[in-house]
Amino acid sequence: MPRPMGGKGGQNYEQAKDFRGAMKKLVHYLNKFHKLLVIAFILAAVSSILSIIAPDRLSDMTDLISDGLVPNISETTVTEIMDDPDISMEDKMEFGEIMSSITEDSTSREIFAAIDEMPEAIQEIVKPQMDFAAIKSIALFLAIVYIASAIFSFFQHFIMATVSNNFAKDLRSKIITKINKLPLRYFDRNSTGDILSRVTNDVDTVAQTMSQSIGSLVGAITLVIGSVLMMFITNWILALCAIVSSLLGFSIMAVILKKSQRYFVERQEELGKMNGHIEEIYSGHNVVKVYNGKRESDEKFDKLNNKVFNAIRKSQFLSGLMQPIMMFIGNFSYVVVCVVGAVLVTNDVISFGVIVAFIVYVRLFTNPLSQIAQAMTSLQSAAAASERIFEFLEEDEMSDESNLTKVLNKENVKGNVEFDHVKFGYDENQLIIKDFSAKVKPGQKIAIVGPTGAGKTTMVNLLMKFYEINSGDIKIDGVSINELTRDNVHELFTMVLQDTWLFNGTIKENIIYNQENVSDYEMKQVCKVVGVDHFIKSLPKSYDSLIEDNESISSGQKQLITIARGMLDKAPFLILDEATSNVDTRTEELVQKAMDKLMEGRTSFIIAHRLSTIKNADLILVMNEGNIIEQGNHEELMKQNGFYANLYNSQFEKVS
Repeated sequence: MPRPMGGKGGQNYEQAKDFRGAMKKLVHYLNKFHKLLVIAFILAAVSSILSIIAPDRLSDMTDLISDGLVPNISETTVTEIMDDPDISMEDKMEFGEIMSSITEDSTSREIFAAIDEMPEAIQEIVKPQMDFAAIKSIALFLAIVYIASAIFSFFQHFIMATVSNNFAKDLRSKIITKINKLPLRYFDRNSTGDILSRVTNDVDTVAQTMSQSIGSLVGAITLVIGSVLMMFITNWILALCAIVSSLLGFSIMAVILKKSQRYFVERQEELGKMNGHIEEIYSGHNVVKVYNGKRESDEKFDKLNNKVFNAIRKSQFLSGLMQPIMMFIGNFSYVVVCVVGAVLVTNDVISFGVIVAFIVYVRLFTNPLSQIAQAMTSLQSAAAASERIFEFLEEDEMSDESNLTKVLNKENVKGNVEFDHVKFGYDENQLIIKDFSAKVKPGQKIAIVGPTGAGKTTMVNLLMKFYEINSGDIKIDGVSINELTRDNVHELFTMVLQDTWLFNGTIKENIIYNQENVSDYEMKQVCKVVGVDHFIKSLPKSYDSLIEDNESISSGQKQLITIARGMLDKAPFLILDEATSNVDTRTEELVQKAMDKLMEGRTSFIIAHRLSTIKNADLILVMNEGNIIEQGNHEELMKQNGFYANLYNSQFEKVS
């Protein structure tokens, strides 16, 4: 019975449906890490505060240095020198002559040359005096501040990396635990790729955002607020100039970002169309060749490729403008601060050190704004990813079985199965199995046949408790499966499916998968009976040969390995769902004989489309539209000349 399939693999998850709700849930799931997160946020804030304090002290040191470079030849100093009784009259006269040669147009070099010609007693008074003790003290303070800021920043990043990795680990563990609790109907509605994406891509997106963006966001916000406050405290005129000039540049960038967004969306859409076309053409490459469709497919590819080219060109051009604009914003703000600052210095409103401090403040103000924008973009992606993760974790689980105490030991199970007026539908309003009743005796080989969609595989899934039946009951040795746990029911069955499943490992590991106390002799005997032993021994390392994606193993050989795996299990029930569909006719006959021997003493259910494979079944259940319409062995059903006989004869008509 084909199950309804779904999937969201092609949807775009860049934007969360409910950003605020997703972030609230994220905070809730981070509950066990709250203390570490608070510490990390405090460290990020303190690191930013220390960075904000530094420019003010840097301004003081700049003023000390600039003052120490200026000669002390003011009118007050000249008067003090002329009135000083300890200086000889001759030195005073020489000093006066030299000072008269210094004019407003004299350069710094001429002034220092004139000072060098002054008497030594006067040179000690007028030459520049550098306060090295104060400068050393400020330099030491700045070094301590910057080192402390770097240390706090390091520990903040270390904590956030630790929290994000542990949180990702917890999320993956919760997802894996959740997978085992979800009903099979969930996997019917969702594609495998979508589920895997939640475990890998979505978890990684959340972890990376936490590690790289959340801590930096706190630090960036602290820097912006702190730098604005310090700028206004230092000088409100320069503060307004710096902020207005920066925001002017950011407004230009915001307009460009808004215009470029649609090109990024268009790029992803066109890439998806082109990739879809490539996958479609190359998966059906032989058909394209046979029907000479190369020219048409190439023309379509060229059109799609041109659309991708134009979308990428526009999006990359506009995104490429961001870095030059950021440089322009920073440089423009520096120019404004320098020009306005120079005017203020000329009018003795501020000192030169204030300009130096403001240049640093401008950098502290503009850089965090871009970090905040990037962090908010990352948070949007993280919110969308976490929304998908939490949506998965909050899916309805299978019913709780903690109250079930009955246990059937598979060694003691006789093999009776009874279907008692079973009704089931994937949708409660649309029944697939309408009224199914049947009794199976121990050791019988039961074949379930019917057209596609008749409900054959669905019946087996209900028997193994993969789905909950709507009404009716299924009993194993008189015990309802509703009174048994799913694990208990599963261990009673061995199942060999049409779709082979082999993992990356040795052939031996694949055959004895999850089974204990299986000897090499027993394994090899089963392989000989199935007819796969000769093939395995032809491999370089025999049973220890690795099965990898690139291994040259045919689909039929893979099926034989899975059949051998199923035959090793000692479960009382055996289910074969088109298990021989991938082997050739000669191999099928050998496998069929081997199955007949290995199914002795076990109740077996065989789902088959090739009716020739179930001619020796003890009981054949013919299903159509969810009901058993005929039952009996092959000879009895052929004599009835009914639905089964028509199915059987039609297969040979098609072959002939």
